[in-house]
Amino acid sequence: MSQVIIRPITPKDNEAVASVIRTVMPEFGAGGAGFAIHDNEVDDMAAAYSQPRTAYFVCEVDGVVVGGGGIAPLAGGGENICELKKMYFLPSGRGLGLGQRVLEACLLAAGRSNFRYCYLETFNTMKSAMKLYERNGFIKIPGPLGNTGHFACDTFYQLDLKAAKIA
Repeated sequence: MSQVIIRPITPKDNEAVASVIRTVMPEFGAGGAGFAIHDNEVDDMAAAYSQPRTAYFVCEVDGVVVGGGGIAPLAGGGENICELKKMYFLPSGRGLGLGQRVLEACLLAAGRSNFRYCYLETFNTMKSAMKLYERNGFIKIPGPLGNTGHFACDTFYQLDLKAAKIA
């Protein structure tokens, strides 16, 4: 039985998390301009998610970082909306229920930070991720919110945390 740990990111995780992001995104055709792979925060996720109303959770399997995900206020969004950000898993971390566990940790953090809504943007090739979001009550919306700079994303979701009894 593998040992799985979901925990907040630390500076020692920066290299491993950046590697996960830079490995997974191109696998789904999301390596070009307009995708999160090019965000400045990728190289120092621990600092980016040490700000108020942010959280990033790393998922380890037998001591190896296999994925993670986080929440932060939506850039250009209102005070009551956060964004689910940079939730990716290596192939070795998929199909084990880890996405569900990280998503739950993120949504609980969003509720504790008094967000009302959680927004996310993704890409049409990330079918398993979209199924996870929909199973958890996220509703597809017609277009982007805020100002993330991820102009290449083409699929958008939002969750009312209060209706989902998280906030």
